[in-house]
Amino acid sequence: MSERTEELFRDDGYLKTCEATVVAVNERGGIVLDRTVFYPTGGGQPGDKGTLSKADGSAITIATTIYADGDIVHVPDEGQALPAPGDSVTCAIDWAARHKHMRMHTAMHLLCALVPCGVTGGQVGAEKSRLDFDVGEVVLDKESLTQQLNELVQADHPVAARWVDEAELDANPDLVRTMSVAPPRGAGRIRLMQVGDDVDLQPCGGTHVGRTGEIGPLRIGKIENKGAKNRRVNIHLEG
Repeated sequence: MSERTEELFRDDGYLKTCEATVVAVNERGGIVLDRTVFYPTGGGQPGDKGTLSKADGSAITIATTIYADGDIVHVPDEGQALPAPGDSVTCAIDWAARHKHMRMHTAMHLLCALVPCGVTGGQVGAEKSRLDFDVGEVVLDKESLTQQLNELVQADHPVAARWVDEAELDANPDLVRTMSVAPPRGAGRIRLMQVGDDVDLQPCGGTHVGRTGEIGPLRIGKIENKGAKNRRVNIHLEG
């Protein structure tokens, strides 16, 4: 969580624009705002691209968004005139890219629901994503997984966030599927993403679609051997 920036994307992943004030510009030209709709790289999901439009009508192109030194930093393309602290800007994300990340991130939660194994890594992409599983003796079949994924998509389950305190998460450790990365702590509460009544429930700070039907058709691609018991499952958007 950023102390200086209100994270509007946490409560509404569909916000495309917002008005904001520049809080700071760091020594590398990164822009910190008092509020933002830009998602910063994290949890395997890429940071948002987009523009910051100034009052004079000019626009700053944002190449990516990251966390750095406790701040959400909007990283501009090189060679642009930067704003000054106190300037007002209109934030606008690259919605086409963001929406694909939302669809993919929710699809990955569906895949987690179907594979009863710990997650050892993952990466959200616009067209293809991956999840790595410590499968043990479990055998994965891509045709079966593809069919089951699309059944969950077509069932159009609702997807929603809710917050719990850290004590509740400690009392339910099985909610954490990632084996190498723990949910961030210290803010006093943890964000859970819930799919349907009982499809999937796990900590996640990413952006997601509101219903599984919005994901569209999916396909499981290669299932790669990444170690004695580690398998990488590639998932593709088909539409």
